[in-house]
Amino acid sequence: MRKYKKKPYRIKKKKSVLKNRFFWLGVLFLCLLVFLSYFLFFSDTYQVKKIIITGEQKVSEEEFRLLIEKKLENKILFWKTKSIFLFNLEEIRKDILDNFPQTAEIQIRREIPDTIIILVRERAGVANWCQEEHCFLLDIDGVIFEENSSNPELIKIMDRQKLPPFILGTKVIEKDFLSKILEVERKLKTDFNLLLQEISLVSEERLNIKTAEGWEIFLNPQGDIGWQITKLSTVLAEEIPPENRDNLDYIELRFGNFAPYKYK
Repeated sequence: MRKYKKKPYRIKKKKSVLKNRFFWLGVLFLCLLVFLSYFLFFSDTYQVKKIIITGEQKVSEEEFRLLIEKKLENKILFWKTKSIFLFNLEEIRKDILDNFPQTAEIQIRREIPDTIIILVRERAGVANWCQEEHCFLLDIDGVIFEENSSNPELIKIMDRQKLPPFILGTKVIEKDFLSKILEVERKLKTDFNLLLQEISLVSEERLNIKTAEGWEIFLNPQGDIGWQITKLSTVLAEEIPPENRDNLDYIELRFGNFAPYKYK
């Protein structure tokens, strides 16, 4: 029987990690990462130094600037930074819209290396929205954005629906519905030379329109407005001469093909 000799067992020497090229590549990568992070987040080059705000009128630039500067500073571990790359554009946009209801739209962009540019589009009033004696400016989107004793140049829309009090920035009426009301005002002014004192929103199917002459028009904004205006034109031309309007109480336009009216 043949005998086999056992080969001597050799212990392999472990290679030093310091001689491993992947180790040094990892160290190099980590050093580059630390350097890049410092350069982007802590170096003076990319710290926000300028804030340019344009388009503001109702809200002062200083009020915008104070709000923005509160959001500039961030922390990475224990170190503070105002790096332009850490500036949260969406968060500051939301904060501005929440704090300044006069603002309709905000565009914010970074201008590398150290400038934030903010373009403000503010709301424009198209009507006065009133509950009792408390009035607000109302924009074309149906949002109230500024307390107002009542701008005489704008039509007054009285909220008669007994809704709870509103706060600034609230959408109080749908845009399409508001557009119908403003279109009615325009037609009455241009087609009939009628100046209006106020429009009372009783419900979504009834407007009580009070003229400067003291009489009222009852109209359904959800119905055929063109037909209701045609009925008004006919009854004013054929049945109610201008000299009799002082005694007129109302004209009802909401139903059918008729336009019944009543004197005081």
